[in-house]
Amino acid sequence: MNILITGVAGFIGFSLAKRLIYENKYNKIFGIDNVNSYYDIELKKNRLKVLKKNNNFFFYKVNLKSKIIIDKLIKKNKIKVIIHLAAQAGVRFSIKNPDLYYESNILGFYNILELSKKNKIKHLLIASTSSVYGDCSKFPIQENFDSNKPLSFYAATKKSNEIVAYSYSSIFKLPITVMRFFTVYGPFGRPDMALFKITKSIFESKSFNVFNYGKHERDFTYIDDCTNYISKLINKTPKNSIPYQIYNIGSNNPCKLMKFIKKIEKETNKELKIKFTSKQIGDVEKTHASINKINKRVGKVQITDIAVGINKFIEWYKSYYKV
Repeated sequence: MNILITGVAGFIGFSLAKRLIYENKYNKIFGIDNVNSYYDIELKKNRLKVLKKNNNFFFYKVNLKSKIIIDKLIKKNKIKVIIHLAAQAGVRFSIKNPDLYYESNILGFYNILELSKKNKIKHLLIASTSSVYGDCSKFPIQENFDSNKPLSFYAATKKSNEIVAYSYSSIFKLPITVMRFFTVYGPFGRPDMALFKITKSIFESKSFNVFNYGKHERDFTYIDDCTNYISKLINKTPKNSIPYQIYNIGSNNPCKLMKFIKKIEKETNKELKIKFTSKQIGDVEKTHASINKINKRVGKVQITDIAVGINKFIEWYKSYYKV
Protein backbone atom coordinates (compact mmCIF):
# COMPACT_ATOMS: atom_id res chain seq x y z
CA MET A 1 0.00 0.00 0.00
CA ASN A 2 1.55 3.28 -1.12
CA ILE A 3 1.04 6.40 1.01
CA LEU A 4 1.25 10.07 0.07
CA ILE A 5 2.18 12.57 2.79
CA THR A 6 1.63 16.25 1.98
CA GLY A 7 3.79 18.75 3.86
CA VAL A 8 6.51 16.10 4.21
CA ALA A 9 9.29 18.67 4.78
CA GLY A 10 7.34 20.00 7.77
CA PHE A 11 7.85 18.90 11.36
CA ILE A 12 5.04 16.37 11.69
CA GLY A 13 5.22 15.27 8.03
CA PHE A 14 8.94 14.53 8.26
CA SER A 15 8.61 12.73 11.59
CA LEU A 16 5.70 10.63 10.35
CA ALA A 17 7.47 9.67 7.11
CA LYS A 18 10.51 8.64 9.13
CA ARG A 19 8.35 6.44 11.38
CA LEU A 20 6.47 4.80 8.50
CA ILE A 21 9.72 4.08 6.63
CA TYR A 22 11.17 2.56 9.81
CA GLU A 23 8.04 0.48 10.51
CA ASN A 24 8.27 -0.79 6.92
CA LYS A 25 4.56 -1.75 6.86
CA TYR A 26 3.96 0.10 3.64
CA ASN A 27 5.42 -0.43 0.18
CA LYS A 28 6.49 3.13 -0.50
CA ILE A 29 6.15 6.57 1.06
CA PHE A 30 5.70 9.50 -1.31
CA GLY A 31 6.03 13.05 -0.04
CA ILE A 32 5.19 16.45 -1.48
CA ASP A 33 6.04 19.91 -0.15
CA ASN A 34 6.56 23.36 -1.62
CA VAL A 35 9.42 24.02 0.88
CA ASN A 36 8.31 27.60 1.48
CA SER A 37 10.15 30.22 3.51
CA TYR A 38 7.71 30.58 6.43
CA TYR A 39 10.64 29.38 8.53
CA ASP A 40 14.23 28.21 7.94
CA ILE A 41 14.39 26.45 4.55
CA GLU A 42 17.68 24.75 5.51
CA LEU A 43 15.91 22.96 8.36
CA LYS A 44 13.33 21.66 5.89
CA LYS A 45 16.03 20.59 3.43
CA ASN A 46 17.91 18.76 6.19
CA ARG A 47 14.76 16.88 7.17
CA LEU A 48 14.40 15.79 3.53
CA LYS A 49 18.05 14.69 3.44
CA VAL A 50 17.32 12.30 6.31
CA LEU A 51 14.30 10.83 4.49
CA LYS A 52 16.03 10.54 1.12
CA LYS A 53 18.57 8.13 2.60
CA ASN A 54 15.89 5.45 2.35
CA ASN A 55 15.14 3.85 -1.03
CA ASN A 56 11.42 3.57 -0.27
CA PHE A 57 10.94 7.33 0.08
CA PHE A 58 10.22 9.56 -2.91
CA PHE A 59 10.00 13.34 -2.79
CA TYR A 60 8.36 15.82 -5.17
CA LYS A 61 8.61 19.58 -4.75
CA VAL A 62 5.01 20.55 -5.55
CA ASN A 63 2.64 23.33 -4.54
CA LEU A 64 -0.89 22.35 -3.51
CA LYS A 65 -2.16 24.62 -6.29
CA SER A 66 -0.63 22.21 -8.85
CA LYS A 67 -3.70 20.01 -9.06
CA ILE A 68 -2.84 18.33 -12.39
CA ILE A 69 0.69 17.42 -11.26
CA ILE A 70 -0.56 15.94 -7.96
CA ASP A 71 -3.27 14.01 -9.83
CA LYS A 72 -0.66 12.43 -12.11
CA LEU A 73 1.52 11.63 -9.10
CA ILE A 74 -1.36 9.85 -7.34
CA LYS A 75 -2.27 7.82 -10.43
CA LYS A 76 1.28 6.91 -11.44
CA ASN A 77 2.25 5.72 -7.96
CA LYS A 78 -1.05 3.96 -7.16
CA ILE A 79 -1.57 5.97 -3.96
CA LYS A 80 -4.19 4.40 -1.66
CA VAL A 81 -3.88 6.58 1.46
CA ILE A 82 -3.26 10.33 1.71
CA ILE A 83 -2.13 11.96 4.94
CA HIS A 84 -2.70 15.67 4.41
CA LEU A 85 -0.41 17.64 6.71
CA ALA A 86 0.50 20.52 4.37
CA ALA A 87 -0.82 23.86 5.58
CA GLN A 88 0.24 27.37 6.38
CA ALA A 89 0.68 27.16 10.14
CA GLY A 90 0.84 29.75 12.90
CA VAL A 91 -1.88 31.49 14.89
CA ARG A 92 -0.36 34.98 15.11
CA PHE A 93 1.07 34.96 11.58
CA SER A 94 -2.43 34.29 10.18
CA ILE A 95 -3.81 37.54 11.55
CA LYS A 96 -1.34 39.62 9.52
CA ASN A 97 -1.07 37.36 6.45
CA PRO A 98 -4.54 35.91 5.75
CA ASP A 99 -3.96 35.57 1.98
CA LEU A 100 -1.35 32.85 2.53
CA TYR A 101 -3.77 30.87 4.68
CA TYR A 102 -6.60 31.19 2.20
CA GLU A 103 -4.40 29.97 -0.64
CA SER A 104 -2.85 27.01 1.19
CA ASN A 105 -5.43 26.00 3.79
CA ILE A 106 -8.61 26.60 1.78
CA LEU A 107 -7.79 26.25 -1.93
CA GLY A 108 -4.95 23.78 -1.37
CA PHE A 109 -7.09 21.62 0.86
CA TYR A 110 -9.95 21.67 -1.66
CA ASN A 111 -7.58 20.30 -4.32
CA ILE A 112 -6.55 17.38 -2.08
CA LEU A 113 -10.19 16.66 -1.29
CA GLU A 114 -11.19 16.69 -4.97
CA LEU A 115 -8.25 14.47 -5.96
CA SER A 116 -9.05 12.03 -3.14
CA LYS A 117 -12.62 11.74 -4.44
CA LYS A 118 -11.53 11.44 -8.06
CA ASN A 119 -8.90 8.76 -7.36
CA LYS A 120 -11.08 6.81 -4.90
CA ILE A 121 -8.58 7.13 -2.05
CA LYS A 122 -9.24 4.43 0.56
CA HIS A 123 -8.49 6.70 3.54
CA LEU A 124 -7.80 10.44 3.74
CA LEU A 125 -6.33 11.62 7.06
CA ILE A 126 -6.23 15.38 7.54
CA ALA A 127 -4.48 17.60 10.07
CA SER A 128 -6.54 19.98 12.15
CA THR A 129 -5.71 21.80 15.37
CA SER A 130 -6.72 22.30 18.98
CA SER A 131 -7.13 25.97 18.03
CA VAL A 132 -10.59 25.18 16.58
CA TYR A 133 -11.92 24.91 20.15
CA GLY A 134 -11.23 28.57 20.87
CA ASP A 135 -11.01 29.64 24.52
CA CYS A 136 -12.52 26.72 26.43
CA SER A 137 -13.53 26.86 30.08
CA LYS A 138 -14.29 23.16 30.52
CA PHE A 139 -11.53 20.50 30.55
CA PRO A 140 -10.39 18.08 29.30
CA ILE A 141 -11.59 19.12 25.85
CA GLN A 142 -13.64 16.44 24.09
CA GLU A 143 -14.18 16.15 20.35
CA ASN A 144 -17.89 16.99 20.67
CA PHE A 145 -17.22 20.34 22.41
CA ASP A 146 -18.14 23.54 20.56
CA SER A 147 -15.56 24.31 17.88
CA ASN A 148 -17.43 27.09 16.09
CA LYS A 149 -15.70 30.05 17.74
CA PRO A 150 -12.08 30.04 16.49
CA LEU A 151 -10.03 33.03 17.69
CA SER A 152 -7.64 33.20 14.71
CA PHE A 153 -7.95 33.00 10.93
CA TYR A 154 -5.63 29.96 11.01
CA ALA A 155 -8.08 28.13 13.28
CA ALA A 156 -11.00 29.26 11.10
CA THR A 157 -9.38 27.77 7.98
CA LYS A 158 -8.89 24.47 9.79
CA LYS A 159 -12.49 24.41 10.99
CA SER A 160 -13.65 25.10 7.44
CA ASN A 161 -11.53 22.13 6.28
CA GLU A 162 -13.34 19.90 8.74
CA ILE A 163 -16.78 21.06 7.58
CA VAL A 164 -16.05 20.72 3.86
CA ALA A 165 -14.47 17.30 4.49
CA TYR A 166 -17.64 16.18 6.27
CA SER A 167 -19.74 17.16 3.26
CA TYR A 168 -17.47 15.15 0.91
CA SER A 169 -17.60 12.17 3.25
CA SER A 170 -21.39 12.41 3.37
CA ILE A 171 -21.99 12.92 -0.36
CA PHE A 172 -19.24 10.76 -1.85
CA LYS A 173 -18.67 8.27 1.00
CA LEU A 174 -15.01 9.30 1.11
CA PRO A 175 -13.43 7.85 4.30
CA ILE A 176 -11.92 10.77 6.23
CA THR A 177 -10.22 10.99 9.61
CA VAL A 178 -9.59 14.44 11.14
CA MET A 179 -6.72 14.77 13.61
CA ARG A 180 -6.80 17.73 15.99
CA PHE A 181 -3.20 18.20 17.14
CA PHE A 182 -2.35 19.74 20.52
CA THR A 183 0.99 21.68 20.63
CA VAL A 184 3.34 19.09 19.13
CA TYR A 185 7.03 19.44 20.09
CA GLY A 186 10.32 17.54 19.78
CA PRO A 187 13.55 17.15 17.74
CA PHE A 188 13.54 18.87 14.33
CA GLY A 189 10.61 20.97 15.62
CA ARG A 190 9.33 24.23 14.19
CA PRO A 191 11.37 27.38 14.97
CA ASP A 192 8.15 29.37 15.53
CA MET A 193 7.02 27.14 18.41
CA ALA A 194 7.56 27.93 22.10
CA LEU A 195 10.11 25.23 22.97
CA PHE A 196 12.35 26.12 20.04
CA LYS A 197 12.12 29.88 20.65
CA ILE A 198 12.75 29.58 24.39
CA THR A 199 15.73 27.27 23.90
CA LYS A 200 17.19 29.57 21.23
CA SER A 201 16.76 32.61 23.50
CA ILE A 202 18.49 30.82 26.37
CA PHE A 203 21.52 29.76 24.33
CA GLU A 204 21.81 33.19 22.70
CA SER A 205 21.31 34.99 26.04
CA LYS A 206 18.43 37.01 24.61
CA SER A 207 15.24 38.11 26.36
CA PHE A 208 12.03 36.22 25.62
CA ASN A 209 8.51 37.69 25.54
CA VAL A 210 6.21 35.66 27.79
CA PHE A 211 2.68 36.57 26.76
CA ASN A 212 -0.36 36.70 29.03
CA TYR A 213 2.09 37.30 31.90
CA GLY A 214 2.94 33.59 31.93
CA LYS A 215 -0.61 32.37 32.59
CA HIS A 216 -0.79 30.15 29.52
CA GLU A 217 -1.15 26.39 29.92
CA ARG A 218 -0.68 23.89 27.09
CA ASP A 219 -1.24 20.21 26.40
CA PHE A 220 2.26 19.61 24.99
CA THR A 221 2.40 16.48 22.81
CA TYR A 222 5.72 14.79 22.08
CA ILE A 223 6.29 14.18 18.38
CA ASP A 224 6.82 10.40 18.67
CA ASP A 225 3.52 10.01 20.52
CA CYS A 226 1.81 12.05 17.82
CA THR A 227 3.21 9.97 14.92
CA ASN A 228 2.48 6.77 16.83
CA TYR A 229 -1.19 7.73 16.97
CA ILE A 230 -1.25 8.70 13.26
CA SER A 231 0.41 5.42 12.27
CA LYS A 232 -2.21 3.44 14.19
CA LEU A 233 -5.05 5.44 12.61
CA ILE A 234 -4.00 4.66 9.01
CA ASN A 235 -5.69 1.25 8.98
CA LYS A 236 -8.62 2.38 11.16
CA THR A 237 -10.76 3.53 8.24
CA PRO A 238 -14.12 4.99 9.33
CA LYS A 239 -16.94 2.58 8.47
CA ASN A 240 -20.05 4.56 9.49
CA SER A 241 -22.80 5.47 7.01
CA ILE A 242 -20.94 8.78 6.82
CA PRO A 243 -17.31 7.54 7.04
CA TYR A 244 -15.96 10.52 8.96
CA GLN A 245 -14.29 10.72 12.37
CA ILE A 246 -12.53 13.36 14.47
CA TYR A 247 -9.85 12.59 17.07
CA ASN A 248 -7.85 14.71 19.48
CA ILE A 249 -4.14 13.91 19.47
CA GLY A 250 -2.62 15.18 22.69
CA SER A 251 -1.02 14.07 25.95
CA ASN A 252 -3.97 14.69 28.33
CA ASN A 253 -1.39 16.25 30.63
CA PRO A 254 -1.29 20.07 30.38
CA CYS A 255 1.70 22.01 31.66
CA LYS A 256 1.74 25.63 32.81
CA LEU A 257 4.05 27.75 30.65
CA MET A 258 6.16 28.94 33.58
CA LYS A 259 6.68 25.34 34.70
CA PHE A 260 7.58 24.45 31.11
CA ILE A 261 10.20 27.22 31.09
CA LYS A 262 11.63 25.98 34.40
CA LYS A 263 12.06 22.50 32.90
CA ILE A 264 13.93 23.97 29.92
CA GLU A 265 16.15 25.99 32.26
CA LYS A 266 16.90 22.83 34.23
CA GLU A 267 17.84 20.86 31.12
CA THR A 268 20.04 23.64 29.71
CA ASN A 269 21.43 24.64 33.10
CA LYS A 270 20.83 28.24 32.06
CA GLU A 271 18.34 30.97 33.00
CA LEU A 272 15.92 32.55 30.55
CA LYS A 273 15.71 36.34 30.45
CA ILE A 274 11.96 36.86 30.68
CA LYS A 275 9.98 39.88 29.56
CA PHE A 276 6.35 39.57 30.66
CA THR A 277 3.74 41.08 28.37
CA SER A 278 -0.03 41.02 27.73
CA LYS A 279 -2.03 38.31 25.97
CA GLN A 280 -1.92 38.44 22.18
CA ILE A 281 -4.93 38.47 19.86
CA GLY A 282 -5.79 34.93 18.79
CA ASP A 283 -4.19 33.20 21.79
CA VAL A 284 -6.18 30.84 24.01
CA GLU A 285 -5.31 30.58 27.69
CA LYS A 286 -5.40 26.81 28.16
CA THR A 287 -5.56 23.57 26.18
CA HIS A 288 -6.11 20.10 27.65
CA ALA A 289 -7.03 17.21 25.36
CA SER A 290 -9.27 14.32 26.20
CA ILE A 291 -7.73 11.33 24.39
CA ASN A 292 -10.31 8.75 25.47
CA LYS A 293 -11.84 8.54 22.00
CA ILE A 294 -8.61 7.83 20.13
CA ASN A 295 -7.43 5.42 22.82
CA LYS A 296 -10.64 3.43 22.41
CA ARG A 297 -10.08 3.34 18.65
CA VAL A 298 -6.38 2.41 18.43
CA GLY A 299 -5.42 1.35 21.96
CA LYS A 300 -3.47 3.36 24.53
CA VAL A 301 -0.18 4.90 23.46
CA GLN A 302 2.64 5.36 25.96
CA ILE A 303 2.78 9.12 26.55
CA THR A 304 6.27 10.64 26.81
CA ASP A 305 6.94 12.52 30.04
CA ILE A 306 7.41 16.22 29.27
CA ALA A 307 10.82 16.37 30.99
CA VAL A 308 12.02 13.49 28.80
CA GLY A 309 10.62 15.16 25.67
CA ILE A 310 12.27 18.49 26.49
CA ASN A 311 15.59 16.74 27.14
CA LYS A 312 15.46 14.98 23.76
CA PHE A 313 14.71 18.25 21.99
CA ILE A 314 17.55 20.10 23.72
CA GLU A 315 20.03 17.31 22.95
CA TRP A 316 18.98 17.54 19.30
CA TYR A 317 19.20 21.34 19.34
CA LYS A 318 22.73 21.32 20.80
CA SER A 319 23.87 18.76 18.25
CA TYR A 320 22.16 20.42 15.26
CA TYR A 321 23.27 23.98 16.04
CA LYS A 322 26.58 22.95 17.66
CA VAL A 323 26.06 24.88 20.90
